[in-house]
Amino acid sequence: MSKKTLVLGASLKEERYSNIAIYRLRKFNTETVAIGMREGLVDDVKIHKELIPFKGIDTVTLYLNAQRQPLYYDYIISLKPERVIFNPGTENPEFYKLLKENKIKCEVACTLVLLGTNQY
Repeated sequence: MSKKTLVLGASLKEERYSNIAIYRLRKFNTETVAIGMREGLVDDVKIHKELIPFKGIDTVTLYLNAQRQPLYYDYIISLKPERVIFNPGTENPEFYKLLKENKIKCEVACTLVLLGTNQY
């Protein structure tokens, strides 16, 4: 497994893109952890409510709109991921700047498309 991924804004609702992303990440054997508003299980991935200091995170894929992201700035930066993926609807130039200042790559893209086109 490679590119350990944190899905931030994970949902238990099957129709949500964050939920679909967890299934697809696992299908591609990507080690996946998740944080959301409600605890539960998606595939074999536990969704946590608390901000756990996960180790070895390569990618954070965001499913939170820009207004909700400031609460997570310090947390995400503390994880020292290689990159943060801003999925459609999560674009946030203020956060891009903070990430770049901390030498973390920003990618405005769709995790599902990246996986589907083998560019993840």
